[in-house]
Amino acid sequence: MKIAIIGYSGSGKSSLARQLGQHDAIPVTHLDRLHFLPNWQERSCSDFRQLVKPILQEDDWLIEGNYSETYYQERLAQADIIIMLLFPAYRTYYRVLKRYLSYKGKTRPDMADGCLEKLDWAFTKWIWWDGRNQKHKANYQHIAQTYGDKVLILNSQKAIDGYLSQLTSG
Repeated sequence: MKIAIIGYSGSGKSSLARQLGQHDAIPVTHLDRLHFLPNWQERSCSDFRQLVKPILQEDDWLIEGNYSETYYQERLAQADIIIMLLFPAYRTYYRVLKRYLSYKGKTRPDMADGCLEKLDWAFTKWIWWDGRNQKHKANYQHIAQTYGDKVLILNSQKAIDGYLSQLTSG
């Protein structure tokens, strides 16, 4: 089974990936963990791609994260299911704020070592505006149209919970 989880920052991609990975016994890759080096330094694009490429050659994988420059189309094409988490901005910001308060001064389990949780203006702006511009919205619409038969769009925690409930009961 190959699962790609994409969507807006703060929508719960990492949490869902952990739950699905455990449920289906599939190795989970958090792209943030590979992309960042300590202190939020970004890995070079070529080094990042070298880390992701062998994962795509596995029989089973669950990759969460966007990173359109890193085998994005290949991930989508190979995936048996593409889960898009498209929560409204106010909901994702609330979740990011809660996450910040929970992990302030610590590194989340899905983040690279040495990347202490932060909430700054650049990330706030990304959540509310830059990460939701017309280009990003059009990209999600294009994915839904192109891969419609294997796309699952979840836009609330209730929808995620319902999906997980279906998996565990069926």
